[in-house]
Amino acid sequence: MARRLCFALDLVDDAELIADYEKAHAPGAAWPEVTQAIRAKGFLAMEIWRTGDRLFMIAEVADDFPRAIPSELAAVDAKWEATMDRFQKALPHAEPGQKWVGMDRIFTLDAQ
Repeated sequence: MARRLCFALDLVDDAELIADYEKAHAPGAAWPEVTQAIRAKGFLAMEIWRTGDRLFMIAEVADDFPRAIPSELAAVDAKWEATMDRFQKALPHAEPGQKWVGMDRIFTLDAQ
């Protein structure tokens, strides 16, 4: 059974950098090994949404998420993350070195 996780991250507030970040995430633009690594980690589905310089990720993950991934995929994934660093800035309450910060669900219509 899959579960949904949500994360937030901020981008550097620069229109040109934000445009470049979006280009890097356009359909077919992400490196194939990166999407392989994402799936290998146990992501079943993922969407990233943006408003201004704030990103919001919605992910459906497998029960055994996060999974270890092969070293060759991990190396490419690390290179991608390093490439993305120039676009991203940590949320004020992020732990040192943390990029995407997990979010807590506080409302569901079904529970009302």
